[in-house]
Amino acid sequence: MQKATLLALSLLFGAAHAAEPLLIHNAHGLTLDEKGRVQRFDALSIDADGRVLATGKLAELQAKAAGARRVDAKGQVLMPGLIDAHGHVLDLGLSRLTLSLRDTADLPAALAAIKAHAAARPDAAWLLGGGWNQANWKLGRFPTAAELDSAESQRPVWLERVDGHAGWANSRALQIAGITRDTPDPQGGKIERDERGEPTGVLVDGAMGLMNRHVPAPSKAEMSAALEVAQKELLGLGLTAVQDAGVSNEADQLMREFAAAGRLKIRIDGMARGSDGALIERLRREGPLAPSGEGLYSLRMVKLFADGALGSRGAALLAPYSDAPQTQGLLFNKDEQLLAQMRAAVKAGFQVNVHAIGDAANRQALVGFETLQREFGTKSTALRHRIEHAQVIALADIPRFVKAQVIASVQPVHATSDMNMAEDRVGAQRIQGAYAWQRLLKSGARLACGSDFPVEEPTPWAGLYAAVTRQDAEGKPPGGWYGQQALNSLQALDCFTRAAAYATRREGELGTLTPGARADFILVDHDPLGSSPAALLKTRVLQTWVGGRLVYEAASGTTATSR
Repeated sequence: MQKATLLALSLLFGAAHAAEPLLIHNAHGLTLDEKGRVQRFDALSIDADGRVLATGKLAELQAKAAGARRVDAKGQVLMPGLIDAHGHVLDLGLSRLTLSLRDTADLPAALAAIKAHAAARPDAAWLLGGGWNQANWKLGRFPTAAELDSAESQRPVWLERVDGHAGWANSRALQIAGITRDTPDPQGGKIERDERGEPTGVLVDGAMGLMNRHVPAPSKAEMSAALEVAQKELLGLGLTAVQDAGVSNEADQLMREFAAAGRLKIRIDGMARGSDGALIERLRREGPLAPSGEGLYSLRMVKLFADGALGSRGAALLAPYSDAPQTQGLLFNKDEQLLAQMRAAVKAGFQVNVHAIGDAANRQALVGFETLQREFGTKSTALRHRIEHAQVIALADIPRFVKAQVIASVQPVHATSDMNMAEDRVGAQRIQGAYAWQRLLKSGARLACGSDFPVEEPTPWAGLYAAVTRQDAEGKPPGGWYGQQALNSLQALDCFTRAAAYATRREGELGTLTPGARADFILVDHDPLGSSPAALLKTRVLQTWVGGRLVYEAASGTTATSR
C-alpha cells in the first residue's frame, strides 16, 4: 500500500462520525477507577464525541446533560466493555467458515466429521480446517496421514491443531508439498516420522511452512467475510476491544479499509506478524500506526516467536519433557537471532511481544528484554514489552519480569484446557512455575488477560471463570487446579479491562468508565463482582456500546449498522 493511500486512510480514521450526547440511567453501574478501585453508579453521561463525561447519580448528572438523549438501562448491570489481550480475529472468522474439529470426542468422530465435510464440498480443491486435539481424543500420539486418508484421499487435506502449532495432512497433501523421508526438519520445526523415518502426516511449528506455502490463501472476499463474522461474534460476547496477536500484511490493509469505511465496529490493536517480511519491511519505513480519530484500529506492536506449544511438545524447555525425555521442544531462533528481531522493532518504535510457552523460551525472551533495557533504557521500557502466554516459567525467572518491566500476557482458559496434560509434560517441580498468576502478581509483575481465540473459545466470561476458579465448567477439580494461583474476582476483572488497556498503552482511554475515557460499555445480566463463579458462565450480554454507539443488541443478535 502506497504512502499516499496510507495518509488518506489516516485522514479517514481521524474523521469522526457525528454522535450525540447520551445520558444512560437506571443502571447498576460499576467500573474500576484509575487506581483499580471499584466505583458504583446509576447513571452515565456521554458527550457527542463518544467519551465519558461523568458517572454518578442521575440527579447529579442530569443538570449538566441538557439536551442529551436518555437511555433507560432497565436496571441491568452496566460495566466497561471487556478487552481480550490476545486473540486472532481473522483466524476466528475463518474458523467459523471452515471445518472445526474442536468438539469431536475421539478420532473416529473426527474422521466422520471430515468425511461429511468433504462430501458437502465436492468442488473444493483443498479441504481446510482445524481444532483437533489428540490429548482430548486420548490417543496418546498424533493422528496419521493414513487415518486421514480413510476420510478423504483424492484431494489434499490440511487441518491445524487447536493451538495452531501443528498441522495434520493426508497423503495427497504430503505429496503436493513434496515431503518425504528425505525432507530435513526446518529450523524451529519438526516432521513427525515413524520408526522407518517416513513422515506420519503431522508437521510441528516451523515445519508447517512446508505445507502452508502450497495451501491457497483466502481471497479478499473470504477475509472480509471472516472479519464481519468475527466482529459480530466478539461484540455479542461483550468484547469491545481485542489485541490481534499476529496481523499479516493483507489483514492490516483490510482492517485499515474497514476502519476508514466505518465497517469496523470493534477496536482492534494489532501486533504485526514478525514472520511477514512484506509487512515488517513496510512498517520499518512507515513506523507504528497509532489509534486516531475514533481509535478503532492501531498497529504499533510486533509479534515474535520464541517457541511452539506445550500440547504438541514444541514448547522449548530447559530440561527434557517429563513424558518424552528424548525431546526438549524447539527454540525457533538462536538467542542472537531473536535479539536482532527485538532490537530492530524497538529501533522502529514498536512494542515487542514475544510468544513464549516453555521455560527455556521465557528465559530467552527475558534475557532479550533485559538486553534491550540496557541498550535503549527508557526508550525501550516505555514501549511496555510483553511475553505472550508466559506459561511455564522457571521459578528463578519470575522476578525478571519486574526487573525488565515486561508484562505477562496470559490466557486463564489455557490453564483449565491444559490441566489434563500440563503436569505430564513438565512434571511436579516445573509445574510450580506454570500458569503462575499469583506468583507473578506478588513479584510485582503486571498481567493482561486474553483467550487466544480461536485456540480457545472467545467468550471472556469463560476466561473470568477460569481465572477465579481454575476449574472446568463442571467445577472440577475441587478447589481448583493449583487453586492458590487463581485470581480473585477484582483481579480478574481488572485483568480483562484496565490492565489489558495498559498492556497496549491505552489506559485512561479504554478499560474504565472514568471521565475522558471512550464510552465502551456493556449491559449484562450478572455482576461479575457480585455473582458466584458458576454464574459467570451464564452471563448474557444484552447490549454492547463502542464509543457511545450501540453496536450489538441481544434482541436482534446483530451488529448495529447506524453510525
